[in-house]
Amino acid sequence: MSAKSTTPSSTHLHAHLDGDAKHAHYVERRSQKVLGWALLLTLGFAVVEVAAGFLSNSLALISDAGHMVTDAAALGLALLAQLIAKRPPSARHSFGFGRAEALAAFVNGMAMLAVVAWIVVEAVQRFSHPPTVQGGTVFVVAAIGLAINVAVAWVLSHDKDSMNTRAALVHVMGDLLGSVAALLAGGVIYMTGWMQIDPLLSLFVSLLILKSTVGVLRESYHFLMEGVPQQIDYLQVGADLEQVAGVLSVHDLHVWDMSPGQPALIGHIEIAELQQWPQVLAAVKAMLLAHHGIDHVTLQAEVAGMQHRPHAHH
Repeated sequence: MSAKSTTPSSTHLHAHLDGDAKHAHYVERRSQKVLGWALLLTLGFAVVEVAAGFLSNSLALISDAGHMVTDAAALGLALLAQLIAKRPPSARHSFGFGRAEALAAFVNGMAMLAVVAWIVVEAVQRFSHPPTVQGGTVFVVAAIGLAINVAVAWVLSHDKDSMNTRAALVHVMGDLLGSVAALLAGGVIYMTGWMQIDPLLSLFVSLLILKSTVGVLRESYHFLMEGVPQQIDYLQVGADLEQVAGVLSVHDLHVWDMSPGQPALIGHIEIAELQQWPQVLAAVKAMLLAHHGIDHVTLQAEVAGMQHRPHAHH
């Protein structure tokens, strides 16, 4: 007989056997093609808009181009995060890389806050020193930009399940509103010569962008801090567990998302006799899946009174 290896492989340790949770550490249906096309369209038009901005002496178009470059960076981050998230779990990262998606979403949100701050500062300066803008050129280029942003938003809207794609969509929607503002500004300037319309609309758009960005930051921060998933009531989970036949009490209970949309639970269950555990565990798993959608469950059984024994330290 040959001796068994004393060092288990990473593949063996990560294997999901019968009775284990059927979760994946990433969402397989996410498509890199979606983000790839969005990135190509956004970056391509940003170059066109910069050139048009210099030709028309339009700071508004150059600013919008800068905004689109930020969008392109956000889309590039989103694409990179999805590629990283598809990497399988390793000996160093046993949960896989699904959390990279939320990290990129958070970085995108922080970048957008910086863009909003820049728009506000620039708008305030333009009120007192409005640049001379060729309204007709701005109107035409902004109309093309609007069409490009609608196309990109349409492409991204087909991947709503991804937190990171939604974060990238916030950038594109912000830029879409920016294109609408530039379109209106170009039209008003061309018709009336009133330059202050540009910073006025910029401030309005920045407030809309801020509202969406705060939502993305809140969601990604909550996930990164391993908060209880939004759709799960932590107190109700604890109450439901204690209602399962054979369960005396529950403690050290934790619920979080392993990757977006994949909730997990760990905890200690107190029971009267250890022989009851197989039946209690089966009932608990069935209840958690049916009532709370929690499939990845790790529970430790404790015989009544175990946790009340004195410990050397806490």
